[in-house]
Amino acid sequence: MSISKDLFEQARKVIPGGVNSPVRTCAGVDATPMFIARADGPFIYSEEGREMIDYVMSWGPMLLGHNHPQVNKALHQALDQGTSFGAPCRPEIDLAEIIVEALPGVDLVRMVNSGTEAAMSALRLARGYTGRSKVLKFKGCYHGHVDPFLASAGSGAATLCIPGTPGVPEQVVADTLLADYNDLQGAKELFEKHGNEIAAVFVEPAAGNMGLVIPEDGFLQGLRSLTQEYGALLVFDEVITGFRLSFSGAQGVYGVTPDLTCLGKIIGGGMPVGAYGGKKEIMERIAPCGDVYQAGTLSGNPLAMTAGYHTLKRLKEENYDQLGTDTAALATGIRDILAEKGVPVCLNQAGSIFTIFFTEGPVSNFDDAKKSDQELFKAFYNQMREQGIYLAPSGFECAFNSFAHGPEQWEKTLEAVNNVTFPAYK
Repeated sequence: MSISKDLFEQARKVIPGGVNSPVRTCAGVDATPMFIARADGPFIYSEEGREMIDYVMSWGPMLLGHNHPQVNKALHQALDQGTSFGAPCRPEIDLAEIIVEALPGVDLVRMVNSGTEAAMSALRLARGYTGRSKVLKFKGCYHGHVDPFLASAGSGAATLCIPGTPGVPEQVVADTLLADYNDLQGAKELFEKHGNEIAAVFVEPAAGNMGLVIPEDGFLQGLRSLTQEYGALLVFDEVITGFRLSFSGAQGVYGVTPDLTCLGKIIGGGMPVGAYGGKKEIMERIAPCGDVYQAGTLSGNPLAMTAGYHTLKRLKEENYDQLGTDTAALATGIRDILAEKGVPVCLNQAGSIFTIFFTEGPVSNFDDAKKSDQELFKAFYNQMREQGIYLAPSGFECAFNSFAHGPEQWEKTLEAVNNVTFPAYK
């Protein structure tokens, strides 16, 4: 038995399912989770000592690569000063200033501890600011495991939602409305019916939780117009895209400025962190300025703030355009090799993020994404893993390139793809 398999069996005795986040079980790809011992640059190393080229990158935040020496140096210095104060500290100002400088839609920012907490807090703020209860979200977009966002649709676009998981009462999601991603007309119809009750539209400006799905021309602009017309807030969940799609996030790339922005992942440089920010007049409704309450003992933790600030400081100097060009070349190469093997394949790519769907495509919403052949993905995942290429163990996740990856890693990746066989498509 491998070390990872032994550790997984040990973990299952004390951790539900043996993991602390469900997709890590690798159950969807009929594999045992690989336990990671360390990481460096574009590589992770398993407990068995295997070196793997990493395209998960801790689900996106390690844009500078793992174990970045300058970030680590700053983090070690901060560690010597203490791990938690529960009080204001200089690093939280440093990080807040660089976020406000970078993102067009953020005048003020409040630090929290996860993307889920950011979305939860932004929803409360939107409801408090507007005095309304309903929220519109899009199928396949994930905004953390907050109860109102864990909903699935009924038979029609305007049907009241039902809970998407046990433990969420029906009344909790009764004010959650669902539309298809990229379906601006569906959103318009919901506003026509519920416009004076909708507090906010939550959207991933480039969706990353059904695989990467790119907004069609006019979609985000249309949502901006709708929310302005009806007095609702537009909330961009940039937990994945923030500081990864560009230094100014997806809002900078697509030229649409939201009222509120949810952040996570990269702004902690790999440390647990989240944040939400937005227009001054909205954010000043948060306590202690205003009457919408939100608090957290570990918010503004000095270690997370230090790692985040030094990560963003270095990202500001990086060439995002070149990384996007390199990622496009890599992803196109993967798609072309797979197409030559005769399997259905569709590529979605934006900046340093991409997803290969095993379907003819196009993939522009969750229903399209679900057409991807998961048996083909399973074969692809396992053979790539055997060859030292570490991908997310789900066909509905993104692959993440980084500034630490280079031609040697990309060439090895394409060689591995070329070696993959699909029995049903020989």
